[in-house]
Amino acid sequence: MAVDEAIATLAARNGAAPTLRFYQWQPPTVSLGRHQSVSDVDAARIEALGYGLVRRSTGGRAILHTDELTYSIGGSQLDPHLAGPVLDTYNRLSEGLMLGLQRLGLDATKAPGGQRAGDDVSAVCFEVPSAYELCVGSYKIFGSAQSRRAGYVLQHGSLPLYGDVTRLVGLLALPDAEQEQLRNSLRLRAATVEQLMGRRVTFWEAATVLVDGLTSALEIDLDEGELSPDELDLARELEAEKFANPGWTNRI
Repeated sequence: MAVDEAIATLAARNGAAPTLRFYQWQPPTVSLGRHQSVSDVDAARIEALGYGLVRRSTGGRAILHTDELTYSIGGSQLDPHLAGPVLDTYNRLSEGLMLGLQRLGLDATKAPGGQRAGDDVSAVCFEVPSAYELCVGSYKIFGSAQSRRAGYVLQHGSLPLYGDVTRLVGLLALPDAEQEQLRNSLRLRAATVEQLMGRRVTFWEAATVLVDGLTSALEIDLDEGELSPDELDLARELEAEKFANPGWTNRI
């Protein structure tokens, strides 16, 4: 989370081109949305399992990051590929992600632009798709969120590759009966790539088609790179002051 924000922050300061990242999580980690209460989750159980708990700089609800691909795109609000109203940029990036999933063999579509998660939505990110999030049939498959601060755009999201999409439910601060009800709801509304394709897709296979889709939709070329010394330094500062700080993570 600190690296994502460092890349976006410095791109806004120095006008560098946006950066696309793909990564996985070790250990498995629950991430909370920026404004979500930590009381939504069972922090003691998360710790007992050896999982991490972090708060994202973007909005949305809780996600259990495991057996998945996470992507992030960070850059300046002045960059032509990220400029414009939030939903326009979100739609533009979702188009590229959708093309990538289609090239993988999934019949992916975008949720309608006017769709919003209601006030009664659960603490789970994948229960209901919001505007332009990606679905296959009735199943949500790819969730994303975007943040704009200090002149930057940061969008990141999660693609569950395999495993049980309902595992997060057992980490929520809910009575057993409500957990079972939510599990049943999630099984009808969210799915993994493996569930939909009937085979396991690797992290790198998924990353490759997403690169292909984004480069096609945005009409760009991508160069491989590494974090700069300035990005590493700022990421360490953000980790110490923010993302590893209990005062940030444990907000009610």
